[in-house]
Amino acid sequence: MNIINLTPHTITFIAPDGTTITNVAPSGTLARVAQTRANVGTQHIGNGIYLPVSRSSFGDVTGLPDPAPDTILLVSALVATAVPTRSDVFMVDDTVRDADGRIIGARGLGAA
Repeated sequence: MNIINLTPHTITFIAPDGTTITNVAPSGTLARVAQTRANVGTQHIGNGIYLPVSRSSFGDVTGLPDPAPDTILLVSALVATAVPTRSDVFMVDDTVRDADGRIIGARGLGAA
């Protein structure tokens, strides 16, 4: 099985015993979803401070190759949810975190 990582990060898959199964380096191509933000107001958070509030909408996916035999694509959760009918597109699932809460790997794949 060919695995193409369309994220900017190396993805590490971790076995139940904590050992590394494999590392999948970035392919150099990024799959992205177009995002548009619209300002919908402000929110007062105290001491005279107001923060802008926006609503995002998402559009076309770029950087996603056509399906290919024996190939799966690793993408962000946002990209995966934008193409729920693609059976070759996966995000990481069951993430593993270090003592500081940083994601260091995943135990499996997630489908949208």
